[in-house]
Amino acid sequence: MSTSIPTNKKEELFNNLKKANKAFQELYPGDRSERQPVHTLYGGANLFKYDAASYLGKRALEIFETYAPDDKVFGKVFGLDVQSGFSSKVYNKVIAKLKTEAIEDFRIDFEDGYGNRSNEEEDETARTAALEVARGMAEKTLPPFIGIRIKPFTEEMKERGLRTLDIFITTLVKETNGKLPDNFIVMLPKVTIAEQPATLAAFFDILEKELNLERGILKMEMMVETTQAIMSIDGTNPLYKFIKASNGRCIAMHFGTYDYTASCSITAKYQEMDHPVCDFAHHMTKVALAHTGIWLSDGATNTMPIGPHRGDDLSKEQLQENMDTVHRAWKKGYDHIRHSLWNGFYQGWDLNPAQFPMRYAAVYAFFLESYDDAVERLKTFVEKAARATLIGDVFDDAATGQGLLNYFLRALNSGAITEDEVLATGLTLEEIRGRSFKKILENRKR
Repeated sequence: MSTSIPTNKKEELFNNLKKANKAFQELYPGDRSERQPVHTLYGGANLFKYDAASYLGKRALEIFETYAPDDKVFGKVFGLDVQSGFSSKVYNKVIAKLKTEAIEDFRIDFEDGYGNRSNEEEDETARTAALEVARGMAEKTLPPFIGIRIKPFTEEMKERGLRTLDIFITTLVKETNGKLPDNFIVMLPKVTIAEQPATLAAFFDILEKELNLERGILKMEMMVETTQAIMSIDGTNPLYKFIKASNGRCIAMHFGTYDYTASCSITAKYQEMDHPVCDFAHHMTKVALAHTGIWLSDGATNTMPIGPHRGDDLSKEQLQENMDTVHRAWKKGYDHIRHSLWNGFYQGWDLNPAQFPMRYAAVYAFFLESYDDAVERLKTFVEKAARATLIGDVFDDAATGQGLLNYFLRALNSGAITEDEVLATGLTLEEIRGRSFKKILENRKR
């Protein structure tokens, strides 16, 4: 076929485009393939112990078995189909999770969960919490992910936040001969300006040098808790500026439901995770940070599944009131978590082990209810080599193929499905974890 463009002109055009395309790809490398925890448990630093994960996991299991003694009660609480066996399937997965790994991520909290105390007391808590983490490392009792939340780098709190982190890291590293826990993270709350994460990143540089740590080993996450984090004074979303200011240190952005709703002047009664102002912030965050590799996490439900009556000699009426209270709180939290998942936020916060059952019930039900359909659609899609396929009343296209691939990766990482269940799609684990439907088709055409 004849063409008109001279070779040298085409190369000139494409050289410029190549630079722009590569610059774009560096900004948007895509989602990371590593496992993302489905939740983060926040607990006051003064209460943290080396075996907290085991202790709280056992407590969560006790609560679950007390208030959901079988799959029928469980199904009724969460609205899951008992007759089809779906409730039983989710129920058994939740029990297995609570027995083996009830806590995926723990944040030792020196902010809201700890409060403002004397400098002497917080100094000592920072030291003892670090020693507990060191013992947990030695005895292998820590959860897969762990970190610390310091006070914000506002003008009033910057000194306290930095000092606590300094004491904690210094104590921990000296106790462990230079080691940090796997997947260790520092949470910086209430970020409003880029200079705050930039300061924390610069402090990481100093700590790594002074303590002979591997360069870049210290990572941070930030919190969206104010309207200014969603829209700055110049009318732009500043979140990517915050990420850039972290100098490659930030891996996640978490949403602070109650601080954010308060900053929107929402009264206490309506400060809920599914409030429209939260949805707006979620969508803005998603649009600003999608495909950058930054994990996103929603906040917590603050209605605790804890009955009003305590003790061993409770009446039948009191026991029933406890049961009803826990079930209402579970269902409320379950609905909030489902709302987060529906919005594409696959991680959230828990504040009490009594919330773990609703967390895993929501996550597992969300993924499992789509499993059979997703297997059939993805299998057919791959077999047809990306030709649009009508399955039932759903018309698939290439973007849907990518969405199905994302579903299986999220479901696998959450523990909702097993590796064998992924292989039912006809794909390999390597193809699933590669995250690119386009590359799968290209490789299979060769």
